[in-house]
Amino acid sequence: MHKSNPNPHVNANALPRTQPPLQRLVGLPHLLGSNTRLLVLGSFPSVASLARQQYYAHPQNQFWKILQALWPDHPIEMTSSSYENRCHWLLDRGLGVWDVYATCERQGSLDAAIRHPQVNDFSDLQRRCPLLRAIAHNGGESFRHAKHMVTLGLPVYKLPSTSAANASWSFERKLAAWREVVAAVGLL
Repeated sequence: MHKSNPNPHVNANALPRTQPPLQRLVGLPHLLGSNTRLLVLGSFPSVASLARQQYYAHPQNQFWKILQALWPDHPIEMTSSSYENRCHWLLDRGLGVWDVYATCERQGSLDAAIRHPQVNDFSDLQRRCPLLRAIAHNGGESFRHAKHMVTLGLPVYKLPSTSAANASWSFERKLAAWREVVAAVGLL
């Protein structure tokens, strides 16, 4: 016996499927020090970064490669076990790292998939980093929140994203943009 569709004008396969609720994700703690002069703000850690609890952990993200190119006389070890050393290396150069979003819902790693983000509390940033001279946003999603940073009275820069998803910029072009900002803050 064939079961008939109660409404022959509605294609049951064309009805929207409900998506399971997204899990609330929590970002990484900031990497800041009293010596931080330039704070690099991303949007939110990738799936790989969250899994490893390391900033810019995806092997195709060019963040660490760009920093190494900026300071070639001070090599950094790029193994997963060397993350703590890389953090110290970064802080020793006057760089800090954090993200704009403290939490969000997201499927995958793309910024376009971020839903219901909560912005980090930057209110005591200058107390934590008394030498802070500038903020640099690593990509467009982060830069959307530049207005919050302008209230600190510091220069705010938009850098090209180091993500592999930003394939329209070559490594050399990204490096030149990053070099310009790092030099403007006096870290080269």
